[in-house]
Amino acid sequence: MPSPFPGMDPFLERPEIWPDFHDRLITYICEALQPSLRPQYVALTQDRLFVVENNRPIRPDISVFESRPYPPSAASATSLLEAPAADPITSLLDFDKETIRQPYIEIIEPASGNQVITAIEVLSPDNKTPGPGQRSYEQKQAELLASDVNLVEIDLLSTGKRTIPGILDFATIPEGVLRDLQRRYLVAVSRMQPRRCEFYGIDLDQRLPRIAVPLKRSDKDVTLDLQSAFHRCYDSGPYPQLLYYDQPAPAPLSDAETAIVAKVFSQG
Repeated sequence: MPSPFPGMDPFLERPEIWPDFHDRLITYICEALQPSLRPQYVALTQDRLFVVENNRPIRPDISVFESRPYPPSAASATSLLEAPAADPITSLLDFDKETIRQPYIEIIEPASGNQVITAIEVLSPDNKTPGPGQRSYEQKQAELLASDVNLVEIDLLSTGKRTIPGILDFATIPEGVLRDLQRRYLVAVSRMQPRRCEFYGIDLDQRLPRIAVPLKRSDKDVTLDLQSAFHRCYDSGPYPQLLYYDQPAPAPLSDAETAIVAKVFSQG
């Protein structure tokens, strides 16, 4: 069952759903790029780690949700009751810190000693709200841009601080760029050769863009069809069962966006 929206689905911004969607989308972006990069380049997923105090819910690697509208059958209920009990705990250790893992993509050139040419980030709430996740992200962003690595930042979250590359001079930002920064979703491509930043502003009723992903200056860009990667991600995931479309969207909607959502479901 495909997403009912033409582009990004705002219901995927639910905090308990987003981590799964984020990681799946990273995988399918990497898969989509690989054929266009060969033989000179390859795309790899990497992890950025940061530590937080354990004063908030732990994020497990796998979560089990009760989906709707499929109530458990008598058979499944019986099998759960008959499942063997867990083995007794042999020791116990409390901990007060949590390591958060955030995957991203690096495009590297094996012939040059695995030099990183371009990094691709899909932003998470931790990157856009004050705290260790935002500090870790901003530090990595600054390191990448200082090392002349191209950076593609895909922001499909409508809440939190807009993460803007540090190479921008806010005093001279053109009006068109300011408008893009105010749209619901944004892709920013920080191109190091020549040194400039390109934007794809995205409204709720728009298809996600085809992005020109830069490589070395001597090589042509490769195209990432973000909407196709999104479809792959949505279709392979459990989202139709988990996104409660009969409830309000998890992030605020403007009046215009509320009308778009109403139109989407009236057509469905």
